[in-house]
Order: sequence, then structure tokens, then C-alpha cells
Amino acid sequence: MRDLFASVMNENKNPLQSLPKIQRYQIMVILSLMWSTIFSVAIGSWYWWGELVIGHVAVATGVLFTGLTFRAARKKTHRDMYRATDGSARYDDIWGG
Repeated sequence: MRDLFASVMNENKNPLQSLPKIQRYQIMVILSLMWSTIFSVAIGSWYWWGELVIGHVAVATGVLFTGLTFRAARKKTHRDMYRATDGSARYDDIWGG
């Protein structure tokens, strides 16, 4: 169970590990806000008939969105072309900004 938790929540073990730390942080904050909203909607709709539908759809949508985010993080980007052999980015901003 700990390995499963770490594979999602530990930034050094989840698929976001290939991104720079600031991007990892930003994506994890967005995902945490999304999951907080999902659970708030699911718990808040407990007294309605639709709590099963709303709660389950919200959780399924969250799982789908998280999975798509992790899958997109595995794809190579322009940063991978300029990566030095030691793992650091030689040219972090290729647009000269």
C-alpha cells in the first residue's frame, strides 16, 4: 500500500519526476485542488439521490485526468533535446526570454 501511495504522491517516484521541480510543484498543486474539489462534491452531495452518480463520476473523472497528466509527463519535450549528460538542462529557455 505504501508503494502505491508513493507512486502517486511522491514527486521523485511518480511519472512527473522527469519534469523540472517547479513544474512538478505546479502540476501537483493543480491535481490536489482537483481532488479536493472532487471529494467535496462527493461528500456534499451525500444527501441527494444523485450522490452515487455525482460522486462516482467525479472520482472517475479525477482518475482519468490524473492518469492523462502522468502519461503526458512521460512524453519527451524540447527540454530533453538540450539535456546534458549529467541530467541538468543546458539551455532551459530556448526562446531567449
